[in-house]
Amino acid sequence: MKKFDGIVYFYGIWVAVLVVLPLLILVLLSFTSGDIYDLSSLTLTLDNYKAALDPSYIGVMMHSLWLAFITNVICLVIGYPVAYIITGLNPRIRNTMVLLILAPMWSNFLLRTYSWMLVLGNNGPINSVLESIGLGTVQLMYNNFGVILGMVYNFLPFMILPIYLSLTRIDNALVEAARDLGATSKDVFFKVKLPLSMPGVFSGTTLVFLPAITTFVISRLLGGGQYVLIGNLIEHKFMVQNDWQVGAAIAVIVAIILLVVLGVLRKLARGRLELSLW
Repeated sequence: MKKFDGIVYFYGIWVAVLVVLPLLILVLLSFTSGDIYDLSSLTLTLDNYKAALDPSYIGVMMHSLWLAFITNVICLVIGYPVAYIITGLNPRIRNTMVLLILAPMWSNFLLRTYSWMLVLGNNGPINSVLESIGLGTVQLMYNNFGVILGMVYNFLPFMILPIYLSLTRIDNALVEAARDLGATSKDVFFKVKLPLSMPGVFSGTTLVFLPAITTFVISRLLGGGQYVLIGNLIEHKFMVQNDWQVGAAIAVIVAIILLVVLGVLRKLARGRLELSLW
C-alpha cells in the first residue's frame, strides 16, 4: 500500500511540474505586458486579450473549428464501421487488423504528411492517372480538401481504437439476452451496442478534435501556408513575431473553447446513452 501511495505521490508531482505549472505560466503570461526576460518590467494588462479577439484572429479560430468538425465527422463515419467490423473478426485476424491500423503511426508524423504531398501533387500518381484518361489535373493540395485529407489520415486511428476497445468490452450476454427477447440485428445494434460504445465515441472524438484544431504542420504543408489555422497563428506569434503575451492569450482562448466544446460533446454523448437505454 505504501508503495502504491508513493507511485501516486510521484505521479502527482510529475503532473504538477510538467502539466499544471506550464499552463499556469501560460495563463499568467497572457495577462502581462513588457519584456518577458525582465520580470521587473512586467505589468498586468488585458490588452493581450483585446488583441487576441481581433476579427481576423476570430476568423482563423472559426475556420479551424470548422475544419476540425469536418475532420471529426469524417473520422467517425469511417472509424465506427471499421471498428465494428474488426470486432466481429476472428481474434487472430482482429489483432492483425489492429496492427495494420497502428503501423502508420510508427513512422514520423512529418514524414507521413510529406508523403501525401507526393501523392496529391500535380505530378503525383492520382493526377497522372487522371491526365492519362483525359481528365486533366486536379488541384488536390493547397486547399481545404488537402488539409482535411491530411488530418483524417493522421488522426483516424485515434477514432478507431477507442471505439474498438469499447465494442470489445461489451458483455456478449447482453447481446444474447436482447436476441432472446426478440430483438432484431438492427435493434441489437441501436439499443445495445451503439449506446454502450458511446464512451469510445466520445474518447475518439476528443482525441481527434484536439490535435485537429491545433495542428500547424498539416495546414502548412498541405495547405501551402495560405490556409492558416489557429495552430499556425499561435506558432507565428511565439516563433516569428516573438509576441509571447498575445500568443499566450490566443492559446488560453483556444483552451477555453476546447473545454466548452468537449463539455457539450460529453453532455450530448451522455444524453444519447441515457435516451437509448431508456
